Amino acid sequence: MEELVVNENGVESDGTSARLVESPVFVISAVRSGSTLLRCILNAHSELYAGHELHLGDVQVGLGTEPATAAMDALGLSTTELEYLLWDRLLDRQLKASGKKVLVEKTPGNAVVWERIAECWPQARYVFLFRHPLHVLDSLIEVIRESATEEQLALGDAKEVAARLKAAALRMLVPMLESVAEARDNLPGITVRYEELTTNPEGVTQRICEFLNVPWESGMLEYGTQDQGPFQIFLGDWRDKIRSGVIQPHGELPGADDIPEELLAHCRAFGYLD
Repeated sequence: MEELVVNENGVESDGTSARLVESPVFVISAVRSGSTLLRCILNAHSELYAGHELHLGDVQVGLGTEPATAAMDALGLSTTELEYLLWDRLLDRQLKASGKKVLVEKTPGNAVVWERIAECWPQARYVFLFRHPLHVLDSLIEVIRESATEEQLALGDAKEVAARLKAAALRMLVPMLESVAEARDNLPGITVRYEELTTNPEGVTQRICEFLNVPWESGMLEYGTQDQGPFQIFLGDWRDKIRSGVIQPHGELPGADDIPEELLAHCRAFGYLD
C-alpha cells in the first residue's frame, strides 16, 4: 500500500488537501470589536454556519508516553499536525451537524495564532473586522469592571480604580491589535468595519457574501429570528445588546484629542486617523 505523505501545510502527496474542511472562513478581530454580531448575521444565512467561539489555539494535543511518541513518529505525525487534525475534525463535525456549506469561526484569539491557522488551512479565507480602538478599549474596560470583585474595586478612589482598569485593558488589547494588523498585512481577505456594519448592514453583508461566493439573503439582517446558540461568557458576547437580536448603530466616533497615546498608531493603521 502506498504510504500517505502529508506535508507541513496539510497537503497530501498527490496534491490534494488533507483537510476535511478545506476552506473555512476566519474572522480576525480584537476582542469587543463586534465579532459576535457579525457571526450572528452570517449564521442567519442559509449556507453559512457561524457558531460560537471554539478557541482553537487553546485546543491542544499531548503525547503522554514514550510509546505514544514513538507511534506518532513512525506515522510522521508531530504534535502540531495532530493538533491540526483535531482542529479540522472539530470544524468538520460542527459543519456537518449544521447541514450548511461554509463554516465561519470568529474567536478573537484567532488573531494571535493566525500563522498556525494559515499553516493548518492553506485555503482558508479571512474577514478582518475593525472597530475604533478607543471604543474597543472602553467596552473592554466595562467588561473588566463587571468581572472585578468588590474588594478590587474598593482599592483606592474612583480615579485610581479607573486608571488600573484602563491599564489592564490596554495590556490585553494592544498586543491583540498588533496581531490583527499583522494578520491583515500577511493574509488575503476582506476588511469590514464595525461602524459600517451597524450603519449599512445591507451593503456590508452583500460585499461579504460576494467575497464568500454565496448569494445575499435579506434574512441575514434579522439575526434575532434565528437560533444563534448560547450567548454566554467565553463563547462570545453575552450582553443585552447582542441578545436584542437587532443591529444597533455604533456610538459617535471620538476626536483625535480623545484617543490615548497607546492607541494612536493603531487608529492610524486601521484607518481611523490620517
